[in-house]
Amino acid sequence: MHAMPPMPLLKRVEPSVWVALAWVAGMVFTFLVRLRLPGEEEPAVLAGVLFFRWDGLIMLALATALVAAGGRRLSGRPLGAMALLLAGSVLATTPLSVGEIPLAQFLAIDVALYFVASAQPRRTGVVAVAMALGTLAGFLGFRLLRGWNVGTSAEMAVAMTVVIAWLIGNSTHQAREYAEKSRVQAAARAVTAERLRIAREMHDTVAHSIGIIALQAGAAARVIETQPVAAREALGSIETAGRETLAGLRRMLGALRQAESEAPEHPAGAAYVAPLDQALDPAPVPGLVDVDRLAATTTAAGVRVDVRWHGEPRPLPPEIDISAYRIIQEAVTNVVRHAGIPSCRVTVDRRTEELSIEITDDGRGGRPDGKSPGWGLVGMRERATLLHGDFSAGPRPEGGFRVAARLPVPVGVR
Repeated sequence: MHAMPPMPLLKRVEPSVWVALAWVAGMVFTFLVRLRLPGEEEPAVLAGVLFFRWDGLIMLALATALVAAGGRRLSGRPLGAMALLLAGSVLATTPLSVGEIPLAQFLAIDVALYFVASAQPRRTGVVAVAMALGTLAGFLGFRLLRGWNVGTSAEMAVAMTVVIAWLIGNSTHQAREYAEKSRVQAAARAVTAERLRIAREMHDTVAHSIGIIALQAGAAARVIETQPVAAREALGSIETAGRETLAGLRRMLGALRQAESEAPEHPAGAAYVAPLDQALDPAPVPGLVDVDRLAATTTAAGVRVDVRWHGEPRPLPPEIDISAYRIIQEAVTNVVRHAGIPSCRVTVDRRTEELSIEITDDGRGGRPDGKSPGWGLVGMRERATLLHGDFSAGPRPEGGFRVAARLPVPVGVR
């Protein structure tokens, strides 16, 4: 439940806007260098014959329209957008009476090429840079065939900016791919770690049940001849404990196998095996009976936890009891760490068919996708999924954050 940082301004602006701004900057520069500015005896660049005539201005207006149309299509049809942008660049160069496409007319192309290389597949970026370089080469070749002068050196500088723009965009694309791959691997490790934690808790639960069965069996063996009624009661307790333990194991193992078969193969390095040696630790297994103690401890630490119970208390399968407590524990921990508020509310609704849990606060909100650095939401979601339940987490419309889980109770134990 981390506070969502405001999106940087550069990321909120659409690529088409940046392309339009680059085109406007290039056009302003083109006009300024052809005017006699303060302190100059003459313009830095002589204006072409058509530049200030009506037909030259029409060409510039048409070129601007082509660039605007290309910018709007940049995200959906990048190569078509590049074709329009390149056409606008060539058309805008025509009334300038120069031997090459100036950098000012290619500035928008460089900006567009960066966005294509950074956001589109690599093949699309390669085609786009080839189109840009081909346009520069074609412009020079056409003038050479007509016997006109060409600015080869200046065009080489423009080509260099094209390559640099593509390299920067491609580097951004690679960095984004690496970040996404790292996020997927981290999520896979978080899921694996949570499954191992569940397996350790199931081990403790089964060990506890087997211990009870062993004690009851020993008691039955001692009194089977002298106290047959007590022996029958002990055997009945053994049968009940054995059935409940087997049922819980079947449910959990079935869910784990199903989740494993549906999950994609983890990439190399994603496996998480370090805690396996902890499976034999005889740690106490928590449950819903410990929620009040958790609330008291958290309140003493400075964040008041208001626990509300609904429904009649009834025995729950160990895997549901443990998972419900872990979800509450992780959600309350997130409130303490990230919400920045003095209190939160925990609601537990014990119904016949299901167990519903809700943890709400009035803090700063957070990310609805669960991609937090601690991956706590990933673990909570994994627990609910393994028990065939539902899980949701996200900011509330009225402010704050809400975590909710629904864990169905098997028919045999209702």
